[in-house]
Amino acid sequence: MDVETLHLSEKLEETQHEFWNISHQTAEFISMLIKISRVKNVLEIGTSNGYSTLWIADALKEAGNNGHLTTIEFYEKRQDIAKENISKCNLTDYVTFKQGRALEILQQLDFIPDMVFIDANKAEYIQYFDILKDKLPKGAIILADNVISHAAKVAVFLETIKNDTRYQSQVLDLPAGLLMALKLV
Repeated sequence: MDVETLHLSEKLEETQHEFWNISHQTAEFISMLIKISRVKNVLEIGTSNGYSTLWIADALKEAGNNGHLTTIEFYEKRQDIAKENISKCNLTDYVTFKQGRALEILQQLDFIPDMVFIDANKAEYIQYFDILKDKLPKGAIILADNVISHAAKVAVFLETIKNDTRYQSQVLDLPAGLLMALKLV
């Protein structure tokens, strides 16, 4: 991460509670996972002010494999803030922004992601999974934040993905809890 991007990420960490951003530890983990796995097409559900977007886009840039992030945000004002933050870090070429209801946008998705990061409406996690589970290729990774902090709201999602034999999943003890699932077939 270059100095300017690192500085902005530190500044955005101060807004974590206002914008419900992921923790620094979770951001570092996702960044490292992108670089290790060499994913190319990432889908983020829940942009907020662009903190996680910045980390994902920067990791795709550093991986150097022409990766791209498509990120979905319901609130136009938050997406505008995220666009500005991504622009400040010269990461615009790595990100496509989509504004609106995630459930509607997912129905019309025009690419197949090999990594999905979910950090949006917790009650809709199961619906996001239902839309994406059959479309994702073997080896695709699903990450979902807040699976410990919002356990009751994501319980059906967690149980469903755990019992889907096409996926191997584990809840990681990162702040707020992060589910990681790998599509096996």
